[in-house]
Formats: sequence, structure tokens, C-alpha cells
Amino acid sequence: MAAELHPCSGKLIGLSNSNRTAQRNQPVQEFNHGLVLSREPLKDRDVFTVRIDKKVNSWSGSIEIGVTSLDPAGLDFPSSATGLKGGSWIVSGCSVLRDGRSVLEEYGRDLDQLSEGDHVGIQRSTHGELHLWVNGQDCGAAASGLPTGLWAVVDLYGKCTQVTVVSCEPPSLAERDTERETVEEREQEDEEEVVVCGVREGEFGGLTSAVNLAAATNGTLEEVPVLPPTHNRPDKFPNNLEPETGKKIKTSTPISVAPLTKCKSPSFSPSPIVLTEHQLFDVLNNAIVSLYRSEDNGGGDLGGGGIGRDSGTGSRGDRGSSSGGGSVNGNSSDSGGGTGNTGSVNSPAGGGGARLGAVTGGMLTNDALLFHEKCGTLIKLSNNNKTAERRRPLDEFNNGVVMTNRPLRHNEMFEIRIDKLVDKWSGSIEIGVTTHNPNNLDYPATMTNLRSGTIMMSGCGILTNGKGTRREYCEFSLDELQEGDHIGLMHKASGALHFYINGIDQGVAAAQTPAVVYAVVDLYGMAVKVTIVHNHNHSDRLRRNNAIMRALSPDVGRPRPAHSLTPDPDTPDRLLFHSNCGQKAAIISEGRTALRPHATDDFNHGVVLSGRPLHSNEVFQVRIDKMVDKWAGSIEIGVTTHNPAYLQLPSTMTNLRSGTWMMTGNGVMHNGTTILDEYGHNLDRLKAGDTVGVVRKEDGSLHFFVNGVAQGPAAWNVPPSVYAVVDLYGQAAQATIMDDVADLPPLPEDSSEGPTVMSPSSPCSVAGGNSANDLRFHQLHGTNAVITNGGRTALRQNCRSEFNDAIVISNRCLRDGELFEIVIQKMVDRWSGSIEAGKIMAGVTAIRPEELEFPNTMTDIDYDTWMLSGTAIMQDGNTMRNNYGCDLDTLTTGSRIGMMRSATGDLHYYINGVDQGVACTGLPPGKEVYAVIDLYGQCVQVSITSSSGPQDNSLCTSNITERSFPIHSPVAGVAHRLHSKHGKNVVLLGEGCQAVRVGGYAHGIVFSAKELKTDELFEVKIDEVDDQWSGSLHMGLTTLAPPELPSCPMSGLSPSLTQFRSKVTWLLAGSEVRRNGLLQRQNYGASLDRLTVGNRVGVKRCSDDTMHVLIDGEDMGPAATAVAKNVYAVLDLYGRVTAVSIVSSSVLEDAGSVKAPSLSSDSCSEGEEDRTPVEGDEPALVPNTVMAFLENHGKNIQLSHENLTAARVSSYNQGLLVTAQPLPRQQLFQFQIDRLNASWTSSLSLGVIGHSPDRLNFPSTACCLKRSVWLLQRDSVFHNSLKICENYGPNLDTCPEGTVLGLLVDGNSCLHLYVNGMDQGVAAQDIPTPCYPLIDLYGQCEQVTIVTNNVATVGGEGIKARCQGDMEKADMVDGIKESVCWMPHPEVNPNKTCEYQALCSRFKDLLTLPDGYFNEDAKYNLCYCESCHKLRGDESYYKRGEPPRDYALPFGWCRFALRIKPHCDMSNSFKQWHIAYHGTSVGALRRTLDHAQLLSGTSSIFSVSPVKTEGPNGYSEPEVNSSNSLPDRDREVPRVQLSPTMRYSGLEMFAPKVQFRDPRSHCCHQAQVGFQVCVRPGSYKVGPQTLGAIEPLDPRFSNTEIEWITKDQGGTLLYGLLIRVE
Repeated sequence: MAAELHPCSGKLIGLSNSNRTAQRNQPVQEFNHGLVLSREPLKDRDVFTVRIDKKVNSWSGSIEIGVTSLDPAGLDFPSSATGLKGGSWIVSGCSVLRDGRSVLEEYGRDLDQLSEGDHVGIQRSTHGELHLWVNGQDCGAAASGLPTGLWAVVDLYGKCTQVTVVSCEPPSLAERDTERETVEEREQEDEEEVVVCGVREGEFGGLTSAVNLAAATNGTLEEVPVLPPTHNRPDKFPNNLEPETGKKIKTSTPISVAPLTKCKSPSFSPSPIVLTEHQLFDVLNNAIVSLYRSEDNGGGDLGGGGIGRDSGTGSRGDRGSSSGGGSVNGNSSDSGGGTGNTGSVNSPAGGGGARLGAVTGGMLTNDALLFHEKCGTLIKLSNNNKTAERRRPLDEFNNGVVMTNRPLRHNEMFEIRIDKLVDKWSGSIEIGVTTHNPNNLDYPATMTNLRSGTIMMSGCGILTNGKGTRREYCEFSLDELQEGDHIGLMHKASGALHFYINGIDQGVAAAQTPAVVYAVVDLYGMAVKVTIVHNHNHSDRLRRNNAIMRALSPDVGRPRPAHSLTPDPDTPDRLLFHSNCGQKAAIISEGRTALRPHATDDFNHGVVLSGRPLHSNEVFQVRIDKMVDKWAGSIEIGVTTHNPAYLQLPSTMTNLRSGTWMMTGNGVMHNGTTILDEYGHNLDRLKAGDTVGVVRKEDGSLHFFVNGVAQGPAAWNVPPSVYAVVDLYGQAAQATIMDDVADLPPLPEDSSEGPTVMSPSSPCSVAGGNSANDLRFHQLHGTNAVITNGGRTALRQNCRSEFNDAIVISNRCLRDGELFEIVIQKMVDRWSGSIEAGKIMAGVTAIRPEELEFPNTMTDIDYDTWMLSGTAIMQDGNTMRNNYGCDLDTLTTGSRIGMMRSATGDLHYYINGVDQGVACTGLPPGKEVYAVIDLYGQCVQVSITSSSGPQDNSLCTSNITERSFPIHSPVAGVAHRLHSKHGKNVVLLGEGCQAVRVGGYAHGIVFSAKELKTDELFEVKIDEVDDQWSGSLHMGLTTLAPPELPSCPMSGLSPSLTQFRSKVTWLLAGSEVRRNGLLQRQNYGASLDRLTVGNRVGVKRCSDDTMHVLIDGEDMGPAATAVAKNVYAVLDLYGRVTAVSIVSSSVLEDAGSVKAPSLSSDSCSEGEEDRTPVEGDEPALVPNTVMAFLENHGKNIQLSHENLTAARVSSYNQGLLVTAQPLPRQQLFQFQIDRLNASWTSSLSLGVIGHSPDRLNFPSTACCLKRSVWLLQRDSVFHNSLKICENYGPNLDTCPEGTVLGLLVDGNSCLHLYVNGMDQGVAAQDIPTPCYPLIDLYGQCEQVTIVTNNVATVGGEGIKARCQGDMEKADMVDGIKESVCWMPHPEVNPNKTCEYQALCSRFKDLLTLPDGYFNEDAKYNLCYCESCHKLRGDESYYKRGEPPRDYALPFGWCRFALRIKPHCDMSNSFKQWHIAYHGTSVGALRRTLDHAQLLSGTSSIFSVSPVKTEGPNGYSEPEVNSSNSLPDRDREVPRVQLSPTMRYSGLEMFAPKVQFRDPRSHCCHQAQVGFQVCVRPGSYKVGPQTLGAIEPLDPRFSNTEIEWITKDQGGTLLYGLLIRVE
């Protein structure tokens, strides 16, 4: 047969070299469509061999090879070889597939590991067997029973991009002899049983057999002695083993335990083999894993022996049958060996793992454990049904049940690996067994809902048939497992069920289980993706070995000494890396160096930890040895409380959710959450040769170092005994520990940049070796100054209300000839045109910082000070020279100012690096002088530049950080950036400021790096277009948060923005406005399709919740309405537009309408938060100041309980209170309303006062205070008695008793109001420091108490615990799985004082409905007016039922709970039914309530029309009008109309308005009524709205799905009566 390829091939294949060479086109953009077949069918024994010519590293997977019976001439080529059906056998990786289904899990060489130049061949033998040949070596039979007439198949998949056919002929003579010997050997083995002597489980012989078996599985032919069968396995290993005769097996590992016996006859004399400690460790390590694997494969205990039971029968030539250790075919579950029967040959003794065929028999079976094709509704299976993934993980949390494709065998391990988690939900993966056959099962939403035949592990407990049977099964909780962790289970032959976590047996979960059970996995909550583990992955196996060995002995697995087994007493307790490291990491140089050997292939799994805990004040410092420039991100460093010997290492340490503090980029994260967003030097900017370090001080504070420079405190209260952590992430490829014990090794010669590019400030660099750049701002400074960024940045807080008191000084004196230079990063125009219109003053002073009493401005100092102000040189406050060569008042953002004292005592100034000449002379020689900067007037923020000393990478203008201000930014602020997660064809350049589409016409979606603030413009300029494509840029806003996207940039995003559906998205495409792809408007404005290079496009969300698009600066007007608040800008580089760059910046000064960041928000601008230990980034890190009321207060106030409780004892006013302590930044001050008096109107007000209240003369009410006061009253905000904001938060007059109110001033000096722990947003800005909380006990409010840390807040965790406390998980309803309670606790029900609810209640009384219809407990009556639902912290939408469906809360309505009839199945309705609404007329209420369900006809919303006649009870009701009733064809089919939102059901057409007169106020009002109902799933049909509305009626529900129609009279259950009054 000719060694050629068939001319018909995959669509990306190009053939050359006379059809002998195949190449996959576009290898970087596409990974499949690379199929080629042989020109002619294979002849028997011909090996069709190809050479791998080229590979790329862009993809996973590689060449696949096999045979097919499909004729290539008429073949419709699939995308890959695994898609071939109709008689195809393919070897992929180390698996064999037949017609796309796995038949052999572990076979031969792993094809993915082959390199360029390797040869791969495929052969059909004369016996119809399939053989794989790799580099001339036969890998054995991969399959049997192949027909004749097969074509060779080669798939240039993934990394493999080019192959060449080298031959197609039978193997050579030598290979033929080897093949013949192998066949003879196999036949000989079939005739003579090979026995390993051993004993049953629990005896040491079993473990010893496993030692030898572990060696045997390596597959070459050296002999190893076998342990005798006479020793039982004691609690600990024996000191010596008596030699006895045994039988040999074949192995490749020439090690064993001494003394052992190797014999072929009884006369053989044993010879001992002595092993070192660590050789013994390797033997036992492999032995335990082999024993473990044998249980996985149904083989029972490998050490089984003695006289046992029959282990099943098998044909003579069947390699899958075994003697002892259980039947491969699953006919026997006996775990012991015994008399085995193989065909007609009997053996006197059983061998638990006698032959290699027996050992691997479980893996050679075609019945591999996979996931069943029938699964939960949201499950997607892949990887030959070994991987299961839940779709829409951010929208849905259940319907993710998967089961195995067959029952579990006895002692068979079923194990999965967690591949992906999301952080949105509570709860996580659940695993267990069930007797239900997946073919017949109607899959529930979650397996704990199943009430029969099911045992599940959930959290750390066991649930049987949905009910908890063991609450504390093990110390591990499944909810706390991370990505990469393993979970397994085993159904023992005794009937016991065991669970395994990371390979460690958790004990008996259930003693007796049915004989036939299927394994089941519930991808619930956080769990999104899992993969079945078959134990052929070396790194997984190694981690598992270590876990098992550590469980046996804590000493095993410790770092190995390089030269001696005995530690040297003179060697210090050195810090070295622990041997347990990330999957892609390695430890070399005796534990001093860690590296990622394949750093260009993988960017994570490079976590390494120190071998011992850090001592207090001990600095752990590493040098970056090697970098690669392929990835984003770089080294991360920190500490963790986890012992590396027992830690299942995550892919990156920021994924760890407990006991971990990490510096990443220029921020600090604690347990995966950012706590400092702008901490210090950006680690992503470091080079090879730079150093990073970490230290935990005795006071529990954590500090980081970059190139030897302390970055300041990063965290507090860090526990002792923490381990150092280094994450070799992204660009960082190798790092070495720096200590004084040994010299540092030289940098690798193959480092990406070479040692010449290290930062000059690195201790290892030539320039910076002796004098690191230690110039910083001193910690002492003016009152309004703040020092951030590790002492390199200074800013003036309250810059719009304060113009001085912001003097900063250098941390040390200047040396002669040393330049101190700063760059202006931020200015404001607040002070232009006034006497304070100066911008900045700079100079030097001989006064030490510790001795300087900082004045308002430096020109107030009258000794030893020289300053430049404008153009004037001043000494000691007096002008000594005018018209100097530069004018500081003309400088702008980005300008640089420097000063230098020469050796002769002259003072020079530098502007943008240019010497302006001598400013003055006569500075005292030899006297210390310090640099001084006065942030005066318009100048708000400056930073020390790299020119001030050895260069600092974080402040170089060429390496500006994300938060650093770009000099060429078009507006004052922080330049916008694009998020690192984007479409797969996009590349980000210029530190996220530019996006380029590098291939195709789609997959070009990019996002803004952060949420847009209100009225914040995000604008880009078109840089490049490609006219070969049609279409153009799309731009808009989306509620999708890019951090929620998968880490891989190619997944999770649609090809085009118009196809985007996962979250609500508003966009402009051409001149059409679309919402989630649906057309909303046409001809909106200028078409984006006409834009070209140089045009600018921008988008913003305005304060009226509208989206505006700007083209070349011109606002096109509102494009969409009802836009959500938390949105990101999104654009799609589609069609013609291939490159854009950002031209906008975020404004640093927040507008009044901007919502405040939360305590953990990362949206605050650079430098506007204090980094001192007292004023950290979140309250958890702030040592809370104990607050109490001041003794000076209003005259009607009486204090008690150590001044924590205040009561007004008379009248309705004179109740002013302030705290004795000022309110620290970021500390939440809370108090609870204890008592209200309904005799009065109005209620309390609260706020802050900006001056000391010690001598304040309190007026009668807070609104009389006129100086430096910010006050929250009703729903308005006042400043110095002037209203500055309306409709802010809930109406404070409606707050009931028990409400907890709070005040917080954030790092941006913004005041926040908290109601029951809910942040209501920014109330006011520019709050001064210090400020004091102020409360006015006015009107109804008579008593309040300060909430301390041990007082539970209303609506806090204590309430949630009471709502959910003792519920079984299977009994949880509504939104509890999403941390949402169906009913608010009575303590947070504000109905006692809500006037709107009282008005609705009075209208209900006018309806004269019997009280028996309503729930007697009034606490279930809920008011959804604006104040009440804000006080409860209600979300707008929730989910309910099975399957879950969204419904909207009826905001603006008041609900009166109905009594449920006893015959209604409440448990079923509450758990599984959906929530909907029905608008109706007043006249239909009584009949509907009488029947306890919605009725068609009289209750139909279409059967009434409004009439203005007044009824006898003071209200008017509509009458039936036949002209407005349904058409005849609709009347023929009785139906009831529902909707998931009252925005639709509450329309006047459905719920006609009636007039009534309030008996209390005698005012006339209009009212509407409706019902809140439970609807049985499946009893209704979803359809479009019937009103002809064009605009969306509800932002959550499409107009095409907003109306539900039910014809089932028993399909609805009345839950509440809804009333709305206008």
C-alpha cells in the first residue's frame, strides 16, 4: 500500500509533498477540522506511521490516530476524529474510543505528551486486533474484533499542526521477534497461573503484595522479591520480616523491603536488600496507591490469599479475567483471593493481583464508570460523559443532578474532581447513592428532595431520603471544598457506604445499603463542573499518595535532605520551600528555589509554601529569577494558616477562602476578597532580579516589602504560626528564597529579560545595590494631608472645602546633589479666582519633622525654611526674590517639580526635568534639610517620581499603574481601563487602554474594568477598520459583572453582543437600540456602521436611569430607559472595526447622585482613603472605637446603661444627643429604636456634626443647628439646615420599634445611612474629620440604645438563623437556597407605624369581607410601600417553585395574608408552586374568596368595566358591561389570566379603580385590588401581553412572556389579598 494520504480531508487541511504531508491551516485560531485518512485501506500487519512535524502551545490535546471503516471518498468529515461513527477506533491521549465512546481508559503512551519528531503508527493485526506503535515500540492490543477494510485515521488536533507519512509496511524483523515473544509469553501465562502469596485485608501480606503490585504496573521485566504470606499486618510496620518462599512477578522497580525472598524453587536462598528511608517511602507510597486503585477497579484487596472463594470464571484467552481479587466482569464481589478457576486450569492458591492482566482488568473493561446520558435539565455532559457542567450557573442554582451509567460494583471507588465553583450561592456539591435507575427516574431539582432509596452527603452531614440522619458525619464540609479537590465514595461488599475527601476515608456513612445502587452527584449552589477521576493522572495520584501517607504518619512526606539523612545540629532553622507544591510547580536547589517548568504552557498551579511557620518579625523574602512575557499578572506573596503538608493546593492562592492573606498586583486580599485596593508597589510591574517579602510582626500586623522597601501595614490581627506563600502566577516563572545561610545562585541565563533589566532598586542590581530608593513622605504631616501608596503619594482630603493644612515633608534629609521630584496627579478648579488660588508650594526646611508644628501653610514658618510660591522665592516667610525662572501656579496635571541642594549650598528647582537655575544661595552647608511640599489651593495630589532616586517601576511614566494618573488623560481623573476578561479574538494593549481584534469578524466583546458611576462617560476612539467585513462597532451597558466570567477568555461569551443573553444588556447596533437582542427602537441616531478611524463613541447611564450614547461628543439623547444601576460599559469590536482605544477617564470627585461604595467596594479613587491602621478599608480591620453618648445633651434627655441608652423624658423636643467620641472613618455607628410614642407626629433625625460638641449649646431641634451639620430627616438630607437631597432612603418617620439605624463615613469622606444593616448609599460628601454622630429624639421617638458588637442587629444574621435554623435542607422553600427568607421576621415588620398600610386596612374594612378569610396573625400582613420594603431590604425579584421561576414583589401594594384551607397541600404549594398575581374587581372579591380559588367568568379581569356610581359603603364599583367582555370564541374556553408581576396585573384594565372616602380623614381616594396566588407548575401557559404595549412593562420580564393563562381551576391557591390606594 502506498504511504500517502487521501485527497479528501478536513476543511482546514492542506496537503503537500505528493500527499504525504498534511498541515492544519490557521493553527493558532482553530484547533480542530484537521482529519486526514490513508489513501487506501490498511493491509493486515501494515503499520501506517506518521511523523509529528510541528506543534503549537496554544491548545490542549494533540494528535489522535486510529482506523475507520468509512470510505473517505464519500465521508462528511466531522470536526475531530472522536466524531467518527459507523465502525471507528481512535486512540486519543491515553484512551481508546470506539464510535466516540470510551472503551479503554488507560492505554499505551499518552499521545498528548509526544514531541516534534516523534513517530506514531497504527496497525490491524492478523487476529483483528488494533495496535498502536510509538517510536517503533508496540503498545499492545488496544481493541479486538476489528473488521477488514479499514482506513488509517490521523487527526491533527489541538497542539499538533503538521504530520508527514513516513511508511506503511509490516514491522521489522526484530520487532516481529519481539511481537512473537510477547504472544508466546501471553500464552504461557494463560497456561500457568502466577500466584502472589498473601492474606486477606487487614493483614500485612496484603500491603506487601501491593508493594510488588505497584512495581508490576510499570510494565517492564525485572524481578522483585515477594513478601511471604505468614505475617499479619500489625498496627505499625514490623522491624523485621522472616523470609519465606514466594512467587516472582515482573516489575520495573528494583526496590523492596529487606529481607525479602525471591525464589523460583524452594531451594533458593534469600538475600536481603537494604533500602534507605526515602526509598522505603517511595515503595510504600506506590504500594498504598496501587492498593487503593485495585479497590477502585473492583479487584478487592490485592493481598487476598489463603484458601478463599471462587473468584469467577473466564475464558482462556481473556486478559480481563482474574484469579482472586474479584471478577473483572463484575460477577463476584469477593475481596479475598482463593481458589480461582480460569477456564480449565485450577490454581491451588489465589493471588490477589497475580497477573498484570488481573491488575488492570478493571481498566480494560469496556464498562467504564461514566455519567449517564439522562441527567438534570441544566446539565451539559462532555469529555466522553466524564465531565458534567451546570449551565447558567449565575442564574440557576439547582437542576444539576447527574448519575452514573451503571450501578456501582462492590468495593469500586467512584471519585470526582471539582473543576469549577462560583461564588454567588450558598451550599455546594452533594454526592451519594440511590437505588433509582436513571433511565426511569424523573430527575428532581435537587436529590435531597427525593424521598426514597437515596443517601446523600450534604455539607458535613448525611441525609437519607431527604432527612438528616447524621449531622456531623466528618470534619470536612463539602461546602468548603475548593476547585481541584476530590470527592469519592465506595459501596463496600458488606453493604457499608464510605465517603472519601482528597483520598482520605471519612468512615462509615451508612452501615447497610441496598445491593444495587447508582452513584449520584448534585451540582448544587456553588458547584458548577466536575470530572470523574480514573486515577491515571500522575499529579493527582501523587497528591493522593501524600495525603494517605500523611494520614498514616506525620513524619512521612517531609522535605528530604540532599546529602545526609541525619540533620546537622549546626544548621540553622532555615526557611525552605515545602515539597508539597502546586501541580505545575517544582522545588529545586535543596528547597531554596521554586519554578514552573512549563511556564509558557500554563499560567497557574504554581503555589509554593514555606516548610515551617514564620517566626514573629521574621522576614520571608524571595528574588524573582525568571519571567515570561506570555501572560498577564505576576508573582503573588502572602501568608496562610494552612499547613502545607495537609493542604490541597488550589490553582491560585486567591481562591482559598480561609486563613490566607495575599498581596496581588498592588492590592491585598484576605480569603479571596480584596481588603486593600491600592496598597503599594504593583507586583505585576516587577522584573527578573526584583525582590518581594512579607513579615508578620509581634503585634499581629502584616507588612510586605518590595525591593527591600516596606509598603506599610497591610492587615492586622493575623494569627501566629502562619506559613509564607508564593504564587508563581502568570509571568513569574521562578523564585529563590533570600537568606544569609548561602550565597544566592546567579540568575538563569534564559530569563526573558536577562539580569540587566532588573529594577535598579533591587538589592541584586548594580545601581541599587547599596542605596535603595528610600525617599518617601514622612508619616507626620498637616491635618488635611493623607499619605498612601507606601508613602509615595500625598493628597489633600476634603479638597473642595479645605484649601490648606496639607503640608508633607520627606521621611529623611536630602543628600547634597540629590534630587527630590514629585509629579502633580490631581487638581481641582474649586479655588480658581480667589485669594487661595495658588496651586502648590515646594521647598526645603532644616526643621526635623518630629520638631515641626505643622502650620496652615509653609510660608507661616519664620525660621530655617526656603520655599518657592508661584514665581517668588521666600525665606522664613519673607519674599527674597520675585520672577524666578518658573511659575508654579501655571503648572498642570502631569507636571513634575523637583528640588536639589548642591554641595555649595545652592537651591535649584527642576520643572519637568529642566533645571531652572539657582533659586537662592547660602543654605547652611552640612546642615540637614528636608524636602517640603505644600498641597495648597488647587493642587490635591502628588507622587514621588522615579527621578528622586533609584528608579521605582511602579511610578515610571512608561509603566504607569492602573490607578496612576496618565499624563495625557483628556480629563482630570483616573483613566478608564478595559477588563482583562474579553472575547477570544481580542488582545488588550497599553495596560488595558486599547483593544485589538486579531482574527475573524466576531468574538470581540470587551468590558469596562469597573462599574460606571451615574453620569460617568465611557468613551473610545476607533483606531483601525477593515473594509473586508460588514457591520461595525456595537456599544452599550450590561448588568453582567466581568469578574463572574470564567477565567478562560474564550468561554462564557457570545460571538456577538447582539447574541448576548446571559444578563440584561442594552446596546446600540447601527442605529437600532436593543435589549437582550430584542429590538426596542429604530433610527435612534447616527448609525455606528458609518463610523471610521478617528470617530469617538461613548456611553453613559444618567441619573434618570436612561442610557445615552455620544458620537464625537454629541449626545444622541436617551436610548433606553429603566437601566439598572450597577452596569458596566460593553462594546463589541465587530465587523469593520478592529481596534479602539479609550479616551475617557473616571472623574475622581463623586457627583452627588453617585451611590456609595460598600465597605468592601473597590470603586474608590486613588489616595482618597486613609491607609493607617485605624482607618482601614473595611470595618473588619478597624479596631472599633467604643462609642457612648456625651454627657452634654438636650435638656429633656436622660442617659442610662453606661451612657449607651438615651431617653426623652418629657415633651416632644429638646432631645439632642451626640457621641462622646468622634466617628472613625469606615466604622459603622449603629443604634436601635427602643420606644415610640404614637401620641406625637414625626420622629427622629440623625446625622453628624463637624466640630467638638463639648461646649455646644443644644437648641430645641437639630434643624436649628447651622454650622457644619449634616442631618437626615424624613427622606431628605440637610446641610446647615438647607435641603441638599430628596427621596433618600426610607422615610425615617415610618421606622418602627426595633429598627437599627447606622451612620458610616467612608474613605472618600462620604456619609452613608444604614437601615437594619442595609447601606442606603451616599447621603452627603466632604464630611470633615473629626465628626461626631448626632441624634435628635423628636416626636414619636422617645428612646434609643447604641448597638455594640454583642447586640444582634434587626435583620442581621441572628434573624436569618431563626428563619432557617432547624430546617432540614429538603424542607427549605422559596429562596432560602439563595439566602433569601420567604417571610420577614416579625421584628422587622414595620406595619405598626406605616400610615399607608393603615389606609389600605381601612379600605379593606369597607369591603365588609368576613374575617374568617384572613390569617389571624397580623404579622404576615406586609406593606410594600417604598419605606417599608426599603426597611426590610427587599430585593425586587425572587425565585420560587420547581423549576424555579422569577416573580416580582408587588411594590406599592399592601398584602393581607389569607387563611389557607385545611385541604390544601401547603407543603407542596409552598415548595414547588410558582408565585403569580391576578388583578380583579372589587365586586368579584367575595365570590372568589368563597370558592378559595380563582374562577373564570365573574372573576375574569375581562368581564368588568369601570363605572363611577357610589356604593352604600362609601366606595364605587364597576358594573358588568357586555360590550367590553371577551369575544365569543374566548368565552367558550374558561380561563384565568395571571402574571408574575403586578406591573402588568395591576394595570387599570385588569384591576379597575374604585373611589372611596377614608372614614378617618374624610378624603377621597382611588383603590385597586388583586390576589397573590400560588400556581401549580405545568397548569398554565406562558404567552405575550394582550394590551398592545410597545415599551417593556417590567424590566425583568419580556412582553412576550408576561402573561400566564390557566384553565385548571384547581391549579391556583389564593395566598394574599393585595390593595393599592392612590
